Amino acid sequence: MELQDKAICVYGASRDSVSCRFKQDAFAVGELIARKGMILVSGGGRGGLMASAINGALSAGGTTVGVLPQFMVEKGWQHEGLTRMITCADMHTRKRTMAEMSAGVIALPGGVGTLDELMEIITWRQLDLYSGKVVILNTDGFYDPLLEMFEKITKLKFMRQSRNTLWIVADTPEAAVAAVIS
Repeated sequence: MELQDKAICVYGASRDSVSCRFKQDAFAVGELIARKGMILVSGGGRGGLMASAINGALSAGGTTVGVLPQFMVEKGWQHEGLTRMITCADMHTRKRTMAEMSAGVIALPGGVGTLDELMEIITWRQLDLYSGKVVILNTDGFYDPLLEMFEKITKLKFMRQSRNTLWIVADTPEAAVAAVIS
């Protein structure tokens, strides 16, 4: 399971119904990670931005590792092209495993699952439980409302650290990958 310095974890939507614009950026992130000689670690889903990132990495000859709880494997939700699939007991173990395997994280746009992963990894950074960089890919301003909330939380002193210490915001796949590996 030890990949840390060689792997980047990517969080993102699993729904196929999202705009092609988001899928294009996810594909580019996967492709860029592979071109940098890094391994893409993800939730390993067969749909949405997760699949687009995996497809991008595979298209560039990269290695992809998917981490899925047993119940997802039983439902057939895994991407069939994964280089390696790790099956775990539950969602908590999935998140911990992906973090332990990675040197950094890129959060693509997504729903509540992606937000859950992003909030947990930012919390771990704040508590010094995760030392990798956390990059938020803000495609077309997707995360603007969340970033505004983070600013409010910081301004009202509910959080002592914020942007550029716990997370980095990037507007393009190129900037996101560059930030996570720098």
